[in-house]
Amino acid sequence: MTAITGSAQKIADEFVRAWLGGDVGKALSFVSEDIVCEAPNGRFEGLERYRQFLEPFTRALISSTVIDVLGDDIHAATVYTTETPFAKDFRGIDYLTVENGKITHVISVFDLSPLIQAGGNPQH
Repeated sequence: MTAITGSAQKIADEFVRAWLGGDVGKALSFVSEDIVCEAPNGRFEGLERYRQFLEPFTRALISSTVIDVLGDDIHAATVYTTETPFAKDFRGIDYLTVENGKITHVISVFDLSPLIQAGGNPQH
């Protein structure tokens, strides 16, 4: 595991561990009101829309593991794997931009096919 050194890296580490641990409120405390998230299932702008994107997935988590958090003072990448009712080894990467101590932009990368194969709705 990489040592946490940059401010974006530290914020990203606390953020990913919070939401993977089921604490959406704590995770969102690291997020800017005007966050923009680009994900395979859409673009989510603003804190409330981002909550609507993150919360259903967080509620579905059975288990999760942070593989690594890499970054510097402005950008960070979180790499994780989760188990959900629709996928046992659901992997994701989030590329985060941090400005003034808050996450302002997220590029979320994950494969929607396990959700679609399970009959889930990828447009939450």
